[in-house]
Amino acid sequence: MTDNYWDYAGTCIFVCTFVLFTAMKKLISLIHDIAIVPSFSSYEDRIHDLILTLMKLVPGVVWYRVPDNNLVFFVPGDESRAPVALTAHLDKINHFGPSAPDELPFEYEEERLVGQLDNAVGLALCIALAQIGAGRSFPPLTLLFSEMEESFGLKRHPHLLKNNGKGLHHGIGAERISKFLIREKMLPSTAITLDTTPLFKGKPGIALYSGHWEFTGQEPTEKERELTDRVRDEFLSIDPDMLLSNNTNDYLHYGAELNRDRVSSIPSLALEPAIFPYHQKNEAVFIQDIERVYNIMIRWLEYAGQCN
Repeated sequence: MTDNYWDYAGTCIFVCTFVLFTAMKKLISLIHDIAIVPSFSSYEDRIHDLILTLMKLVPGVVWYRVPDNNLVFFVPGDESRAPVALTAHLDKINHFGPSAPDELPFEYEEERLVGQLDNAVGLALCIALAQIGAGRSFPPLTLLFSEMEESFGLKRHPHLLKNNGKGLHHGIGAERISKFLIREKMLPSTAITLDTTPLFKGKPGIALYSGHWEFTGQEPTEKERELTDRVRDEFLSIDPDMLLSNNTNDYLHYGAELNRDRVSSIPSLALEPAIFPYHQKNEAVFIQDIERVYNIMIRWLEYAGQCN
């Protein structure tokens, strides 16, 4: 091969590496900005201004507030493709008591980020994907940001929640958003929740959840199961080393609520990097896992992401 070929190949590798480095730098900055905000369960409105500021950078975005503290964003995309929902929860667990700081701690280590990262990582991933969507062949995206995903506060210290948590329950945000989407006829073809998983117990890794009915007890229709399996297999074809498992988070509520009529057949899955310790101060997530999820989602949204 000619020297020109190797010069060209070397240039391509350099450019791709630089672009990825820049994207990850921006993503880590997003995670930092979200993680330091004390948007504890029932106080999710504390982070609304930041989220709205970040989402205003997305061309053509339209947003809705779903009472009480939920946010929904519609991001334009390739109109020939069915819309996809990306979901994350807004609330953090209050480990700091009634005298929580105005800015929560955050550390950037060589291999990990440390702070209140459940679910700062998921929120940042959703926003980062929306911000780059205009330059890629993504389907239209619906971002679903929910309140009260965490049950920790309701069980351990309800006195730290608004009105002692009266009228609230785990997953109420995802339920409210689902009902809004149904009422407004804004149903997605697929819902992908980005959160963090405790399953790896201190080691790096990514888990893929795909069977909400194992926890909700709502038996899927044959079509819902078929479409869910298809999306699961699409993800595994991109990264076969993901752990296929299951656990509880908002993906269960979206799966149950969006398919309650047993007609819609909307796959609901969750893609989650490892976190440790879990539901404690100083949660850590490996940077390599965050990058891995980011790249998996880009590839899936570019060539798949549609189930009809």
